[in-house]
Amino acid sequence: MNSISVRALLVRGMLAGLAAGVLALVVAYLLGEPRVDSAIAFEEAHSHEHGMEAVSRSLQSTAGLATGVLIFGVAVGGIAALAFCVALGRVGRFGVRATAALLSFGALVAVYVVPFLKYPANPPAVGNADTIGKRTTLYFLMIVLSVLLAVGATILGRRLAPRLGNWNATVTASAAFVVAVGLAYAFLPSVNEVPEGFPATLVWQFRLASLAIQITLWTTFGLLFGHLAERLLVPKPTAAARTGEAAAAH
Repeated sequence: MNSISVRALLVRGMLAGLAAGVLALVVAYLLGEPRVDSAIAFEEAHSHEHGMEAVSRSLQSTAGLATGVLIFGVAVGGIAALAFCVALGRVGRFGVRATAALLSFGALVAVYVVPFLKYPANPPAVGNADTIGKRTTLYFLMIVLSVLLAVGATILGRRLAPRLGNWNATVTASAAFVVAVGLAYAFLPSVNEVPEGFPATLVWQFRLASLAIQITLWTTFGLLFGHLAERLLVPKPTAAARTGEAAAAH
């Protein structure tokens, strides 16, 4: 793949990430923000400290939310497009759209779902301020481990495919990934800092909303980027070519 194609795919990946970010923003505003407001209300009702807000809540839930989600969408879109350039033709006999879909699904699982199952997202008022550095480090460590294990499982599957066949190699590599992730879960410390009296329903609603945002982002990106990449890499035959094929058929 030449540098021009890589550059074009990078641009399309960022555009697809932006579009995916817009839809994820809608989900975040409709599902996530009401839970954030409820968590903040709980925190204010049970806290004796009421400092001045550096940024108003209305600005956080609108312009702040939009800026964060859209920038994140563009960034992951660009990174995923570069990963697509590496993966295309190297992870099996998949077409452009199928590769984009598999890449998006793999990114959703490795970058979000696996870390989420160990260190799920929490609303405001959940978590000790003194341990935020430790919790952040553990979460990013889980992301790095998950991505490395996913890459390792992909390489393992490719090497086993000639001997076991594609299906058995995929099952074996997937099982190895699950076992390795389970070991990581077992050895990394758990974190449970939900304050006493905090509504369990609110915690799970917030976590489900967070999961819905990521599913929306990666699903939209995979479908849209697959379409854009296919149009770039698999151009449709010209009218002259179609005429020639029709004449040859007769």
